[in-house]
Amino acid sequence: MKKLWVCAVLASFLTGCVYSNIRVPLDEDLWKTELGSKVGTASNYSILWLVAWGDAGVKQAAENGGLTTINHMDMGVESYLFGAYIRRDTIVYGD
Repeated sequence: MKKLWVCAVLASFLTGCVYSNIRVPLDEDLWKTELGSKVGTASNYSILWLVAWGDAGVKQAAENGGLTTINHMDMGVESYLFGAYIRRDTIVYGD
């Protein structure tokens, strides 16, 4: 029984360490958000906590989607192997 309990505790601490993919809204008043007809995404990347590149700024995401008006934004994070590879996305919605 003790081995089962130890395995359960370890599994709860390691959840999301091998792979995680999370998307979070960056807005507070979601009940009245109209997304719009266009979507733009910009990303930055990191490998082995040593090297990072990319532009995940709001301006770059809007340019990539051809947006002139931003109605809503999301942030996404995809991580592998304790963060050895991470991709961070800024997703903008609008017209």
